[in-house]
Amino acid sequence: MRYLKEVFSARELLANLTLREIRGKYKRTIFGQLWSLANPLALMLIYTFVFAFIFRVRPDKGDPSGLDVFALWLLCGLLPWTFFANVVNMGLASLVTNSGLIQKVYFTRIVLPLSMVASAAYNWIFEMGVLIIALIIVGAWVLPWIPLVILIMLLLAIFAAGVALMLSIANVYFRDTQYFLTIILQLWMYLTPIIYPSSLVVAQSARVGGLFGTSITVSDIYHLNPMQHFVEVFRNLLYDNRFPDLGEWLVCTGWAVGSIVIGTIVFRRNERNLAETL
Repeated sequence: MRYLKEVFSARELLANLTLREIRGKYKRTIFGQLWSLANPLALMLIYTFVFAFIFRVRPDKGDPSGLDVFALWLLCGLLPWTFFANVVNMGLASLVTNSGLIQKVYFTRIVLPLSMVASAAYNWIFEMGVLIIALIIVGAWVLPWIPLVILIMLLLAIFAAGVALMLSIANVYFRDTQYFLTIILQLWMYLTPIIYPSSLVVAQSARVGGLFGTSITVSDIYHLNPMQHFVEVFRNLLYDNRFPDLGEWLVCTGWAVGSIVIGTIVFRRNERNLAETL
């Protein structure tokens, strides 16, 4: 509780660091905030061409929305993933890149990775707003689901923050962490149903059956991926326009709470030695 009060008292510093990241990212650019859409839109065009046009991946129509637009279906999973990856990458480097500030001035160090979460969330809100407008234009009934979309966005931000806190500490002691993370995120993305529907994994798992003579299936292992559950909830709300399964909400909430609790504990225990270690 004392630590939470200490973090809360540093809210002004957190806000200033967040504004510094937001303003510095697109400083002296012509298009400014619009550049935040460049990467997800470029990926959308590439993945749509490769997987929808060449490989003919056909996810089910939105139920009950009836939508059948691969590009929008893709963005409903791609934007949450991009936010998560950005938070983890930026949070991991937050302590090392601010080593001079940490060594000179005492403050609650946790605001550094949290400011990365807040600045990434700022861009993400802008991107999600554009996606919602596009969904409304094609006839999706998104507006009633916006409160729940905000809730799942908050849960994903909490989950990502916890992961970023743990990795930021790991990167201080082991600089190889940043290189491992690049590989892990590439694998993690393809193990998450972003460019393909999870029903394909379930179907293939049923064909293979139990692994190594056990009752454990590929689908069982696949569902251990927390991002799979987050993506499914986002698609249910935005693309299908229906309430996700309660079990999915519980899983997402569990991962978010577990991640932020463990991340905070790890960060708190190593915070005092950061100046000397860096």
